[in-house]
Amino acid sequence: MPDPPHAVDPVQLGAYFALIEVSGLLRHAIEQQLREAGDLTFTRFELLMRLDQSPTGSHRMTDLADAVVYSRSGLTYQAGLLEKAGLVTRTPSADDERGVTIAITEAGRALVAQVLPGHEEVVSRMLFDPLSRDDARTLASLLAPVRDHMRSAPPRSATARRRRGDRAGDP
Repeated sequence: MPDPPHAVDPVQLGAYFALIEVSGLLRHAIEQQLREAGDLTFTRFELLMRLDQSPTGSHRMTDLADAVVYSRSGLTYQAGLLEKAGLVTRTPSADDERGVTIAITEAGRALVAQVLPGHEEVVSRMLFDPLSRDDARTLASLLAPVRDHMRSAPPRSATARRRRGDRAGDP
């Protein structure tokens, strides 16, 4: 009996499970460190980091949702929590009347500076300490085309929204 098309062989399955396990263990340790160091979730930290690293300190909300692979509504909720904490501001977009721009505040930058050393220590200890520099380079070169392949699909925020009660095939 031939293998079904697109069957994952044992080597691929092993690689997949190793990746998922490493990702889960690393994410758990990072989330614990972020909570302890700054009362942040990983998602809020990722949003603040992207804003902090932006030359303008800001992004359009839709672009940020695409970058962090988060739904528009989920990002709006997270941005609201960050804004309430004084870590970001949201303003109407200057170049798109329907768009919103989110910007990091000085308090947001200070919080990133507070939690980043511990974050880097956890990532280094858990992910990179067991690898040589060449191994890390190889890992990056292996993951880059996979990431690029996955990102080649339309961004999540560009996906048409379905309303409650809509059925597949309805206009």
